Amino acid sequence: MPPLPTSHPALLSLRALLSGFAQIFLQQHPGCGLLVLIAILIGAPELLPGALLGGLTSTWVAQRRGYPEADIAIGLYGYNGILLGLLLSLKLPWTPLLPGLIIASSALSSLLLAPWMRRMRQHSWLPAFTFPFVLLGWLLLALVTQLQMPLATPTSAPSAPELNFLQLMLAVLRGLGQVIFLDSPLAGLCLLLGLRLADGRMALWALLGSSSGFALAIFHGWPSDGALAGLYGYNATLAAIAMAQVHRSPLVPALGILLALLLQPGFSALGLPALTMPFILACWLIRAGAQSWQKAVKDSTPTF
Repeated sequence: MPPLPTSHPALLSLRALLSGFAQIFLQQHPGCGLLVLIAILIGAPELLPGALLGGLTSTWVAQRRGYPEADIAIGLYGYNGILLGLLLSLKLPWTPLLPGLIIASSALSSLLLAPWMRRMRQHSWLPAFTFPFVLLGWLLLALVTQLQMPLATPTSAPSAPELNFLQLMLAVLRGLGQVIFLDSPLAGLCLLLGLRLADGRMALWALLGSSSGFALAIFHGWPSDGALAGLYGYNATLAAIAMAQVHRSPLVPALGILLALLLQPGFSALGLPALTMPFILACWLIRAGAQSWQKAVKDSTPTF
């Protein structure tokens, strides 16, 4: 039997889906996406059906709406749906309502992302990143609370062990995993391998971001169980990757890490789950500052 051509629709759809998993970490490498999928299978296999349903739905809606094929192919219309599928599967038990919520929210994420991306390209809007996921996630979590829907039974948190180098390494790997709601170090290692496959430099920045979150949490005396679970590392991880992709200078990703870490505790004070909003705000602040600086320099340049 001759091999399938690379333009076969099924292969293109599979590549787009895997790229959607990779785009959670701002990559577009299908192999990285496969390792992200495997990490979910390792760390929380019960979340995988929701992630697949969310990714397939958001990608299908983008295809049906005729959004740019190049954007669909690199997974830009998959990752918000995947994250919504993960979040809802984490918070709600599997009932007939859950697939409906995943499908509806994932479809809406693509409808929200498309006009934002057009304005970003035409009018220099700030990147959306995972904002559709955060916005819809907040609304869905508020709806769950308001309607008093039954929640999925959370797993019991392990007691905080004594801090040592091994626990530090495990916490750093968990920080990578918490980007997709996983607290398994093995899953975090799988994610690190995926980043290494896509871009070794991004893998190093991801490690630095997660490590910084753990270090700051311990330095400020934040709950050690949260630090060991990687809960303070995942936004810094994403901010480091996002800024390192755009800026060669290490100072800008370092600033992104710092801003993400400083912003995260504020959401607890507001009574909102942080999700990935600290990462988004950190990147927006840096991008807006850079644009304002460039505009000021341009306006102050004398014309002859």
